[in-house]
Amino acid sequence: QVQLVESGGGLVQPGGSLRLSCVASGSIFSINAMGWYRQAPGKQRELVAAVTTSSTNYADSVKGRFTISRDDAVNTVYLQMNSLKPEDTAVYFCNVVDQVSSRRLIQYWGEGTLVTVSS
Repeated sequence: QVQLVESGGGLVQPGGSLRLSCVASGSIFSINAMGWYRQAPGKQRELVAAVTTSSTNYADSVKGRFTISRDDAVNTVYLQMNSLKPEDTAVYFCNVVDQVSSRRLIQYWGEGTLVTVSS
């Protein structure tokens, strides 16, 4: 079992910045991918950004404003969010894909951290 602990959410004014962190711990085999999703009130959960050992992927709505990175030494994924907009307001969830064998992947989710962008 893998546990994910997120931090860094909060209230920020439009145009401001926040940095989210997510630390994975427990029985980790080999982390394949790490990412962030978000869910705004009344909307479906959507991918914000994801990172593997060789690539990164961003939602069009955050390209150029958000940067995802990972530190495998401490099993941590970060999301630097700049130029925040009110429409970025959502609960942000950390996601980790653990490759337990050549054919088996297990996906884990954090509990979420609230980001509110408002003046």
